[in-house]
Amino acid sequence: MTTGDAESDGETTVRRGRPRSAKTTSAVLESAYALMATTGLAATSIDAIARRSNVSKMTIYKWWPSREALLIDAFLNQAAQLLPLTGTGAPAARLRRHAAAYTEGLLGEFGKVQLAVISECISKTGSAEIFYERYLNFRRDALVALIAAAQEDGSIRTTGAPADLYDAIFGCLFYRYVFGIKPLTPAFARNLVDTILTQGALDERPSPKAPKRPR
Repeated sequence: MTTGDAESDGETTVRRGRPRSAKTTSAVLESAYALMATTGLAATSIDAIARRSNVSKMTIYKWWPSREALLIDAFLNQAAQLLPLTGTGAPAARLRRHAAAYTEGLLGEFGKVQLAVISECISKTGSAEIFYERYLNFRRDALVALIAAAQEDGSIRTTGAPADLYDAIFGCLFYRYVFGIKPLTPAFARNLVDTILTQGALDERPSPKAPKRPR
């Protein structure tokens, strides 16, 4: 399953020549996420997912290339519901809302599942590349594009590279979550966005003149 599958509202998605039922796909993804959140990653086997979703293991294996891919897609499906990328309002306000919602998610089961999935990917493959490809890449690109568009229309005056600004915001939040650095609250996230998105304007202010030395 790809990013587009998880956020599509179509009735079916085609893969390997056989139509995929949206209802069945949703049952598998929701079952996988529920198992990760309640019983832990070790207990979230394909067998357990098949039993909970009432979908055959053969079907699951046909639709997902690996257990890791399924777990990531289950997490992606939850993220699409918890952290939608669409919205209205000024870009800075949208970024504040998104950062605050992400922080709130980190403080609950969503954060635990995210960390567990990343750890699983690294332990199985030696890197988090599959997590980046199936989850982070799409969402990161969307918010980087939002920052870039806001810079172009002048609603965000920060002159830094959009990707760097995104990483400064969301990398900081994830770093604080992983290491338990306080404070980490939705209010902190909103203030962080404001600080980073106004830093460029602050940097562009003329430096104060050095006082003249008495002669």
